[in-house]
Amino acid sequence: MKPTLPKGTRDFSPLEMSRRNYIFDTIRAVFRTYGYQPIETPAMENLSTLTGKYGDEGDKLIFKVLNSGDFKKDVDFSLEAPKLTSFISEKALRYDLTVPFARYVVMNRNDITFPFKRYQVQPVWRADRPQKGRYREFYQFDADVVGSPSLVYEAEFFQIFAKVFEQLGAKVTIKYNNRKVLNGITEAIGAADKFVEVVTIIDKYDKITPEVFINELNNLGLSSESIDKLNQIIFSKVAATDKERLEVIKSAISVSPIGVKGIEELQTVLGFLEAANFDSSVIEFDPSLARGLSYYTGAIFEVKAHGVQIGSICGGGRYDDLTGLFGLPNVSGVGISFGVDRIYDVLNELNLFPETMADAAKVLVTNFGVEEEKFSFNLVTRLRAAGINADMYPTQAKLGKQFEYADKKKIPFVAVVGADEMANNVVNLKDMVSGEQAKYSVEELIGRLA
Repeated sequence: MKPTLPKGTRDFSPLEMSRRNYIFDTIRAVFRTYGYQPIETPAMENLSTLTGKYGDEGDKLIFKVLNSGDFKKDVDFSLEAPKLTSFISEKALRYDLTVPFARYVVMNRNDITFPFKRYQVQPVWRADRPQKGRYREFYQFDADVVGSPSLVYEAEFFQIFAKVFEQLGAKVTIKYNNRKVLNGITEAIGAADKFVEVVTIIDKYDKITPEVFINELNNLGLSSESIDKLNQIIFSKVAATDKERLEVIKSAISVSPIGVKGIEELQTVLGFLEAANFDSSVIEFDPSLARGLSYYTGAIFEVKAHGVQIGSICGGGRYDDLTGLFGLPNVSGVGISFGVDRIYDVLNELNLFPETMADAAKVLVTNFGVEEEKFSFNLVTRLRAAGINADMYPTQAKLGKQFEYADKKKIPFVAVVGADEMANNVVNLKDMVSGEQAKYSVEELIGRLA
């Protein structure tokens, strides 16, 4: 039988892994700059840890793990699926990194110094329908802060997003909003009792036609006046800048104290960024941004890449009491997540990966004969000891074949060691890109490649 992979999963070749590591290393270096420390959590969590944290739609996408042993014993299989699940599955693959992180914080609260800043890169699983840019198994790269309500961290996350994509060479727009603003909008249009339903429709505005949008609001029982006011608040472009638009919406939802508070929080964050001379052209206030996860309580973020047709490549927001779900109330948190697989697709489509990766071999040492092989093995050993990624052709072969091998593996340099080079104790270095060649002593060669 021909081997296959489960839909929504992928293998990664050495080149793909090198490129993924390039993304990981770039993000990791920026997180460290901002004082974040690494942790890991298990691939499996108790099902009770995950359910009820992502909303009804999110719960449906959790991969359940079947109990081991005779899980069929004493089970009534005529039960509906949700009730049946509790009998046959007690564990699940993690849906994201945030909820397991909250569980980690609660279980390790006596060993953590608050505010606690962590980053984490691990795979997550979602029982979603696979499509371009959406997989069932994919990596997330998260950073979170728990233990402080300070809005400084929201400002830091803007800086982190911008710095990461500046270093990756990708142009992006960082969209932001505040869940409190959405509360204010629903109160201002007289639909506070339908907050979840209205926000769910708002969140998919860019995926449906205006007619469908209005019909879905009508089906909720909203009046034409309420719908008109909602459209006016969210989609009007009467203000030129984010600062001006925040003021316009603040006035429109002034009847809602919580909505006004949300606007003021965003204004505070923009004040921090302005004080740090942050480039405001990369951010955009979007009052229709809702994000589906139900645990967000304050600022929310999404990052969109320019030049490609793909969904958001990053997201995040503030969750003021997520740890309370696990018995540790009143611990404010805020976090962001980088969708590594989507970022990979963006960089690949836009040809933004470097030609040579840091973990790839930089030089291939040739192999021509018994004596040359010994010399070459000594040479490759010295190159590696100097911190240079080096490989050696494993068998004696013609030069053309060894050049072809280096070319296929995209090794930029070949160190040619033949009888003449050995006699003169030099190495003939060929640049595989330019075709130029030059002779160096071993010490000079190390200096040239280091």
